[in-house]
Amino acid sequence: MDSRRRVPRTDVVLADPRLVAAAGRLGRSVVKDAVIRAQARARQGGIGPDEVAGAAVAGLPPYAAGLRPVINMTGVLVHTNLGRAPLSRAAIEATAAAAGCTDVEFDLATGVRARRGRGVLDALERAVPAAEDAHVVNNNAAALVLAATALAADREIVISRGELVEIGDGFRIPDLIVSTGARLREVGTTNRTHLEDYARAVGERTGFVLKVHPSNFRVEGFTGSVEVAELTGLGVPVVVDIGSGLLTGEPLLPDEPDAAGTLRAGACLVTASADKLLGGPQAGLLLGRHDLVERCRRHPLARALRVDKLTLAALEATLRGPETPVHQALHADPAVLRHRAESIAAELSGAGIDAEAVPSEAAVGGGGAPGVSLPSAAVSLPERLAVPLRTGDPPVVGRIECGRLLLDLRAVSPERDGDVTRAVLRAGG
Repeated sequence: MDSRRRVPRTDVVLADPRLVAAAGRLGRSVVKDAVIRAQARARQGGIGPDEVAGAAVAGLPPYAAGLRPVINMTGVLVHTNLGRAPLSRAAIEATAAAAGCTDVEFDLATGVRARRGRGVLDALERAVPAAEDAHVVNNNAAALVLAATALAADREIVISRGELVEIGDGFRIPDLIVSTGARLREVGTTNRTHLEDYARAVGERTGFVLKVHPSNFRVEGFTGSVEVAELTGLGVPVVVDIGSGLLTGEPLLPDEPDAAGTLRAGACLVTASADKLLGGPQAGLLLGRHDLVERCRRHPLARALRVDKLTLAALEATLRGPETPVHQALHADPAVLRHRAESIAAELSGAGIDAEAVPSEAAVGGGGAPGVSLPSAAVSLPERLAVPLRTGDPPVVGRIECGRLLLDLRAVSPERDGDVTRAVLRAGG
């Protein structure tokens, strides 16, 4: 008899104690999919009928969700396609603690409803004393949309033509703002805008002046722009989208604006991302004058844009906790990176793999610090290893440069060097 006809039924395989236990952890549908894949292998002759249950167990994913942890060796510290900022251990633990029932809107002492996210708001105000108030939404685009809707619906927002930027996946600032019901009043030119341009445009219909940091490109040469401090004398609120989420100045990135400095310069409201240089979860921050933040908070749209308890917990832990992985990567010692690359390359070479430690250049990424190059080190490998490394366990993602696969170490914790070495040995074997 053809052995393929002896492939066990799905319900029989699912009754295997190992799969019953897995169903309690991953869910029956996830386990059933693994069984069906194993049965297909048996029908194709790849495994025997008696091996189906074992193959199903071996094919189970580690998590019920499809997202897979990845080792980011692209040399881009905040990689949007890889989830931007990796969370700190403190943020991960805080998220796990908040996963069940929590006092997100409840005062345990009085037994009555409490202000949502009060812990993270306090942490933000402590981190940026120049902000009278703060509010958190689900990303920076949402922060800007909320500000435009609450402060300038049916009114004009004055903005320099040189700041009509396009952000990731084709989203454009002009389209974003116009969708709120506000009207854009463009001033100046692509490369030069003067204070007089703003002054001529500001009038009774002006909701606010918007300044957008061009965080993902640079304009060089015959250029000119107006600083925040100069705009404050126009008699209308000045809203500044700083983008990358620095709360205070970073000496390594002198041209990257920060929230504290921007508010001290006179901005009435600052919007920023939490999952870039701040190193936290995806969220948008509004920081600034109490009356403006309160108008945003009280607007009906704020309910649709609010963040959940997990984001609040992770963001508060990011603000109060130790240095984030993004901060550590940004400040990594190039000499230490070079030593790590040499050690990994030596072990791989000893196993017969074409590996070499080479200098590398890393970038901030995530639309932050365009043009800033960070000296780094990488392990150079044959390009053919890119696919098996990306599809391995854990997936390792590098970059192709001059026909070689470079595994840049700047965004990788030293504790993962062994994982990287083992992944390459498996891929090269």
